[in-house]
Amino acid sequence: MTHYLTWPLETAAHPASNRTDETSRWMQPASNISLDFHGDPLQAKLVVFSDGNHHMALLEVIRRFQQLQPNVQDVFYATTPPGVLLDIIKHGAIILGNLTLSRQPHVFISPEFILQKLYATGAVNNYQAFMRSCGNVMLVPHGNPKGIENLSSLLRDDVTLFLSNPKTETASYQVYYNTLLSMARSMGIETGIMQSYLDSTTSSILYGERIHHREAPQYVYDGRADVAVVYYHLALRYTRIFPEQFSIVPLTGEGATPADETGNEQTTYYLSTMQDPGEFGQAFVEFCLTDEVAEIYRAHGLQKPV
Repeated sequence: MTHYLTWPLETAAHPASNRTDETSRWMQPASNISLDFHGDPLQAKLVVFSDGNHHMALLEVIRRFQQLQPNVQDVFYATTPPGVLLDIIKHGAIILGNLTLSRQPHVFISPEFILQKLYATGAVNNYQAFMRSCGNVMLVPHGNPKGIENLSSLLRDDVTLFLSNPKTETASYQVYYNTLLSMARSMGIETGIMQSYLDSTTSSILYGERIHHREAPQYVYDGRADVAVVYYHLALRYTRIFPEQFSIVPLTGEGATPADETGNEQTTYYLSTMQDPGEFGQAFVEFCLTDEVAEIYRAHGLQKPV
């Protein structure tokens, strides 16, 4: 882990301290200062909080919605791990460096267990399935210099793997963990060997700090990791915007689409309006359930839920 200077909080309303009951701060200096807070929070008449793993598709959907609803002026949306978004709702604000944002969402998108928590508190209305991932793949440097062939290559002594953080990004980490165990079993790799590898504390596995959909490509690009296991739609995004930097290797190494690989876990994303959906929240949810949005997500490597 790289170490950085930790600057104290320098605002009048929030004295610098380490008290856990105060508004949470958000910053990851290596790869994300505020890349996952989008738009103008003052002008926006729609605020959307979403987990960040499908941010590339959500961006296109929001742009299209803004074209259809010009009176929305702007859409302010956050695409961080769900725990950060829950903190904003709990505390009423979040601090980015020394900037405090207190906007609350009209729409919330996340894996089901997060929306279950919000529904239990009465914060959201009835939620429904929205989109589903197509499984997971390995992201490697362009040209695959380490010759990563399939998930068994992860067990080599000369290969360093990047995974999302098991504490700060539990949802994605568990998906990757489960996938590697299940697929190892289906490929004839002894489950105990793969589990020992995943549970080891050696330097063969590096974990992100807070937001793996930005950190994973940075680790691979920097050469700190030889390979990262990520959602297929994330890897597709990286290879599209950085085609000279990254390549995709299927976990089976056989060129199959991840959705067809036995044991390759998929994630379903759900959405709901908040109790206060604002002027545009319900219209946005209805738009998200259209065939047009399904086609946008399909183009980014996701699919409608079964």
